[in-house]
Amino acid sequence: MKKMTKNDYENTKLYVIVRSKDGVLFSDDVFSVTSKNEKGVFDILPYHENFISLISDFIITDKNTSDERRFNIEKGILYMIENKINIYVGL
Repeated sequence: MKKMTKNDYENTKLYVIVRSKDGVLFSDDVFSVTSKNEKGVFDILPYHENFISLISDFIITDKNTSDERRFNIEKGILYMIENKINIYVGL
């Protein structure tokens, strides 16, 4: 297996899709996702461990960059497997 370099990490993105019962709200490659669960605010970056969580209040992609997008939500579920994040809101 090839050892990852700093440049490899900087060029890696996550694929994120946010869905509601009405359809797809967002679908794109991003560098980070920030949201909130019962433990508090958390970030997901590339190569994060597989992860599933109930979320609330907001979803932010690419926080603190010119590409930042914010989605205010009541509640949802987020799961990440192999750099792909699926988020379902309005459950």
